[in-house]
Amino acid sequence: MSPGWFSSWIPSWCPTSMAHLKAVEGRILSGIRSRMESRYVRLKCGEKIWTVSLSPEVEGAVPSGQGSPGSRTPLVLVHGFGGGLGLWVQNMESLCRQRPVHAFDLLGFGRSSRPLFPSDPEEVEGQFVHSIEEWREELGLSKMVLLGHSLGGYLAASYTIQHPDRVKHLILVDPWGFPERPADLSESWKPPMWVKAAAAVLGRFNFLAVLRAAGPWGPSLVQRFRPDLKQKYSDYFEDDTILEYVYHCNAQTPSGEAAFKVLSESFGWAKRPMLGRIHLIPKDVPITLIYGSRSWIEPSSGEQVKSLRPHSYVQTLAIEGASHHVYADRPEEFNAAVLQACDSLPASPAGPRSAASSNHPSPSLTRASPRPSE
Repeated sequence: MSPGWFSSWIPSWCPTSMAHLKAVEGRILSGIRSRMESRYVRLKCGEKIWTVSLSPEVEGAVPSGQGSPGSRTPLVLVHGFGGGLGLWVQNMESLCRQRPVHAFDLLGFGRSSRPLFPSDPEEVEGQFVHSIEEWREELGLSKMVLLGHSLGGYLAASYTIQHPDRVKHLILVDPWGFPERPADLSESWKPPMWVKAAAAVLGRFNFLAVLRAAGPWGPSLVQRFRPDLKQKYSDYFEDDTILEYVYHCNAQTPSGEAAFKVLSESFGWAKRPMLGRIHLIPKDVPITLIYGSRSWIEPSSGEQVKSLRPHSYVQTLAIEGASHHVYADRPEEFNAAVLQACDSLPASPAGPRSAASSNHPSPSLTRASPRPSE
């Protein structure tokens, strides 16, 4: 069914609206003290991308000889499936101390426009990538450190294949959609129970349809099935602010969700796996992969990326005790890892890459952590 049909039915059944989403996001971002600008970035096609930008406040935060914070290559954060830029609240301020940081809601998610997407996975991927490129052009970013989590990692990699000259460093955080779907899932696929349930029960429906079908009981479903989200942000919020945010992000018209369904196979796998194309990224583009040691995403993809790019900088690390939402489970460790990855770059946004330094990973960045047996 089309998002247009569904949007006409949602307000009368689900206790949600874009105004609700705006209000709860405002509560989330109200604690940010850095210089922040939030606005819609309008694309040529007429769609809008909701964007938040943070600027470094302290000029002395960067060691001498590395340029002023505002002149350094911006860091761009791309959220995952079902998320929005508000989920980066534990990361944005720490990450903007030495360079500008931009976070945006992907097309079809959060407060961005929710258009109809094609039914072909390649075309859907192309629409996402094109929207990111138009967004970059509108912001006037010549180059960026591009960081994507989960679905955002998949799209960040796809963007880098198409526009490698715009990416100074690609950082993939627990990226979804890299390996091919194995013939036997019983041994290799061990996601959380809510993921298995969504894949098995919903079948041909959109993955979060049950959230909207529950109507006024939708918010309580989020509280019941994702109590871990509240715990992840307990240092910031004692109430259900984050759960409300996740609900209102996903109770709206399921545009991006429908697009993800076109891209995916059995939820955990991509119809167009990224490992088969990662070699198309030029060898001089450095890649860092960050995994949670307890994530359901298979980390062996990082080692496969290394083997597929033998003469390129490819760094992998696991953050101990973190699950799929690495940035929220262990925000301090995650922020430190991202800052260290960013600091390995030349200071000038337009400066040339050093092939020698890119092709030889720094031992201090690599931290392998054991994965649990279940």
